[in-house]
Amino acid sequence: MIGRIVLAVLIAGMLAGLVLAGIQHVKLTPLILQGEVYETAADPVASAIADANKPCVETMPGMKMCSDDNRPAWEPAEGLQRTLFTTAASLLAGAGFAAMLAGVSLLTAVPITKNNGLIWGLCGFLAVAVAPAAGLPPEVPGMPVADLLGRQVWWVGTILATGIGIYLIAKRPEIWAKVLAVVLIALPHIVGAPVAPSTPTTVPPGLAGEFVANSIAAAAVFWCAMGLLLGYALDRFQEEIQPS
Repeated sequence: MIGRIVLAVLIAGMLAGLVLAGIQHVKLTPLILQGEVYETAADPVASAIADANKPCVETMPGMKMCSDDNRPAWEPAEGLQRTLFTTAASLLAGAGFAAMLAGVSLLTAVPITKNNGLIWGLCGFLAVAVAPAAGLPPEVPGMPVADLLGRQVWWVGTILATGIGIYLIAKRPEIWAKVLAVVLIALPHIVGAPVAPSTPTTVPPGLAGEFVANSIAAAAVFWCAMGLLLGYALDRFQEEIQPS
């Protein structure tokens, strides 16, 4: 029975990841490619030297790929290979986030159903996409960025604080819980996200803004789809195990 629940969760998450992959291919990848043009054109010699010496490159927000002995990190080739690897990463992210959402449901004893799946998805969107983006908006290539480890620590801390805050607001009626929720949600932003260096960039502000807007919109569709699919899958599972 546990195996069937896990399978239902993973399938729902991967379907949501497939939706995200489609949006990335249509809306985000063209913007990333434009940003890479500006990133290389800014200083092609320095860019080539940096790429040849850095042991790690960031492949997705909060994720990186490393090579050994300071050799250039492997990257998928443009075209079909890049599309396939981006799709695979989206499927894995969908499965992982769906498992996380199901785990939160288990810990809080609040089931995910087709009636509240959209609410679960919106809560995930607020905690994982909106709250972190307030301090660390999605960055198109060519934009200056802060230290990767510092961004990852702040990103994870913001998600945890926001998620706990949402739970306290939704499930605890006490005044102290509401006050604590506000403090937790605000705390990461009071502390502040790591600040990027004030390095000049040739990336047009319009391109950077369009990438941020499209990234957040893609995350909204992804999380709503995941909540709905997860609620539907778990409801179907419950119907199958109930005696007739």
